[in-house]
Amino acid sequence: MVKIIIVGASSGIGKKVAEAFASRGIKVGLAARHTANLKKLKEQYPDNVEYASIDVTHINAPKLLNELIEKTGGMDIYFHVAGIGYDNPELDPQREAEIINTNAVGFARMIASAYNYFKASGCPGCIAAVTSVAGTNGIGKLSAYSASKRCAQTYLVALEQLAHNQGIDVKFTDIRPGWIRTPLLKSDRSYPLEMTLDYAVPLIIKAIVRHPRIAYIDWRWGVVAALWKSIPNALWTRMFLPMSSPKKQ
Repeated sequence: MVKIIIVGASSGIGKKVAEAFASRGIKVGLAARHTANLKKLKEQYPDNVEYASIDVTHINAPKLLNELIEKTGGMDIYFHVAGIGYDNPELDPQREAEIINTNAVGFARMIASAYNYFKASGCPGCIAAVTSVAGTNGIGKLSAYSASKRCAQTYLVALEQLAHNQGIDVKFTDIRPGWIRTPLLKSDRSYPLEMTLDYAVPLIIKAIVRHPRIAYIDWRWGVVAALWKSIPNALWTRMFLPMSSPKKQ
């Protein structure tokens, strides 16, 4: 039986992906800071689900991850979706630091732990992680968020090179969504090219299973990212990017 570990499974994308895999008879180990929803999924699929409380910002997270892997009976796929993000044009220093700590420091801590598991086991594996289209370039209102996602994308490239150098059989998939209607989005705002979870999650699952190197969710955001990449910094830094607008009543 295929075994997948999902870190960040308590809500949004992670929760939907966990439900989809568990319902298909796949063994899933779930982790998040808050475990109420994980416990419910365990009760619904008792033979397919294990779970643990893990905060990716804590130094004991790798130890807890290894314990969850053991409880799950191993790991074939590691899926990282834990992250936070806020508009912060006022540059509240504490909020900026929290975003970087979760999305960059916590990301590196957990991805490195997953990599080390596959390295030590000698078994082939897959590491899939949700970054963001926002990592394509620095976005003023999302300064820490876009920077942290660029860091995550670069980290995956670095580990892919390391895997080749060390002869480790690990495949990497960088999943880059645009706006998806999750609890991270403000309920009273609309976002450009916004997608529902029901639309986006099947595309994300396809990327996890087929493991392309980069998967934009969806194709429209791939076009947007290509356009953003082509804009010189001298022009980019003078652009105004509308992040959201009030919902129409």
